[in-house]
Amino acid sequence: MAVSWVSVEAPEPVGGVSVAVTTAGAAAVAFSAEPPAEVPALLASAPGADAERTALVARQVAEYLAGRRRVFDFPVDWSLTSGAQRTVLQALHRTVGYGRTVTYGELAAGSGVYDGVAPGERWAGARSVGQIMGSNPVALIVPCHRVVASDGLGGFGGGYGGVEVKRWLLTLEGVLPPTLDWNGPA
Repeated sequence: MAVSWVSVEAPEPVGGVSVAVTTAGAAAVAFSAEPPAEVPALLASAPGADAERTALVARQVAEYLAGRRRVFDFPVDWSLTSGAQRTVLQALHRTVGYGRTVTYGELAAGSGVYDGVAPGERWAGARSVGQIMGSNPVALIVPCHRVVASDGLGGFGGGYGGVEVKRWLLTLEGVLPPTLDWNGPA
């Protein structure tokens, strides 16, 4: 049985979100109304979740995008992560809740991964965290959009929409004020 995908519509600039769901949990997110044509081999061979778990993920992601959910109650399948990437992403998932942000440097320090870095080189931990956020396979669920630069939004590699998706998600969560053209939930 192949991995199960669920797709949820969302206003622009998000457009849609597709989530790969395995028996272990949500394993990958694509900012697209359609699942990606190519997936990592590890994911392609993973057993898909049952209909109940798949429906739960779809419902909760839709509720979040509609402004009616702040926490996801389903597990994350961490199989597409490893090493420092997994440690940093798990720290983010565990510590930075809805409506909160953390800087790349704060997440580097809080994750414990960069504890041995000399004080004058701490910028390297922040930069590394930025690269980890760009490689996050479960973006949105593990909320890399909540990680910001010390002097602004920072980047967002969420594919379609880029930093505008990050801005939309942070506005949804009340971190940023809505602009005159805000098209999210009231």
